[in-house]
Amino acid sequence: MPAISLRLPDDVEANLKAEAQLEGKSQSEIARLAITEYLARRKRERFMAEMVAAARALANDPQARAEALQIAADFDTVDDGLDRIIADERAAGIDPDEKWWE
Repeated sequence: MPAISLRLPDDVEANLKAEAQLEGKSQSEIARLAITEYLARRKRERFMAEMVAAARALANDPQARAEALQIAADFDTVDDGLDRIIADERAAGIDPDEKWWE
């Protein structure tokens, strides 16, 4: 595992040291966890920003809007709409549980 070096303000280092002692972990473990959580959060935030931008673009496209309204109307008339889609995906060899967005 590669090592990195970073400079921390005195108060942050003191808080890190105190937290490590409370948790019974090393400062490196706490820092690794914090960095991992930060990176995961930023990845989710970027994904959501991309989804919002795509949704706004589609909402401004009259044809896409009409198609979305038709899909919504189709779901209103079919009680098992999502179950039907999942079954269709499985029949086509698509794993509906796969994270397609990653």
